[in-house]
Amino acid sequence: MPTTPSTNPSQVPLHQRRAAKVDRLAELMGERGDEGHGAGIWREALQRMRRSPMAITGAAIVALFVVVALLSEFIAPYGATSQTWGGEVFPNRNEFVGPRAENWLGLDHLGRDMFSRMVIGARQTLLVGVVATLVGFLFGALLGGAAGACSVLGGRWGRQVDNVVMRVIDMMLAMPTLLLAVTVAALVGPSLTTVMVAVGVAQIPIFARLLRGAMISQGSREYVLAAEALGVRRHRIALTHILPNSMGPVIVQSTLTLATAIIDAAALSYLGLGNPDASFPEWGTMLSEAQRFLSSAPSLAVYPALGIIITALGFTLLGEALREALDPKLRK
Repeated sequence: MPTTPSTNPSQVPLHQRRAAKVDRLAELMGERGDEGHGAGIWREALQRMRRSPMAITGAAIVALFVVVALLSEFIAPYGATSQTWGGEVFPNRNEFVGPRAENWLGLDHLGRDMFSRMVIGARQTLLVGVVATLVGFLFGALLGGAAGACSVLGGRWGRQVDNVVMRVIDMMLAMPTLLLAVTVAALVGPSLTTVMVAVGVAQIPIFARLLRGAMISQGSREYVLAAEALGVRRHRIALTHILPNSMGPVIVQSTLTLATAIIDAAALSYLGLGNPDASFPEWGTMLSEAQRFLSSAPSLAVYPALGIIITALGFTLLGEALREALDPKLRK
């Protein structure tokens, strides 16, 4: 019998692979077997996550990061800009102070306590990640929700509106996330607000396509047909029935987006597009400042790099565990 040639995944364009992954996540709520009882699938997912080492590890990392960020003012023993030990550090002669009793992670090139700056930098990193995710979530949900509602309940004109909106989203999705964020940041100018807006804009197409796909999947379910048969207005069906039942995959994606937002925000700060105010240290900015001293004091770069990697890993593990717990095809 003739066989159908399979497509090599490496030959598929990047934006199509990203779109396919988002669309697969959008099908989760449409495949659930709880007959519309949303609380059931979340209860089962939480039970599975309690037995998952990946979920436990991710939750522990995230919890530690959040606690340190929220309590940074009480945990940090010194100020972020305090140069109390400036006379002990001579960068021009490659003389630095390593870990000791007063300074657990040593001093930076200006004589500032690295431990205090790392702790305070965690607060800035959390702020940027959360705000950027909220920006992407709100605007993405607005576009994706409108497109999904038009596609499901808008008839021929609605499908045309959906087609126009999604072509714009596809163009944004085709551009690498970091490149899109750099473009936005370069146009606005360096600041903490710039980083949050730039990273948030780069996340809009993910949320928009995800919510739109979830709403289309929900649009064919029995409760939608029953509501239409009872004469419920279409906008009410979309807002009070389809939209709430389509938020599950979006919540999962929010956890994964936090990891991406932290990495992208650090990259923008590393490129000099972050907050220029040294009184509010950010891990990406600290990494950029340390690159001049990699040969003489590599620890100045290792500490913020580890902070970025471990924090992003925690959110990624937690998000992947939640996605696996919700997806019947990925459950073990």
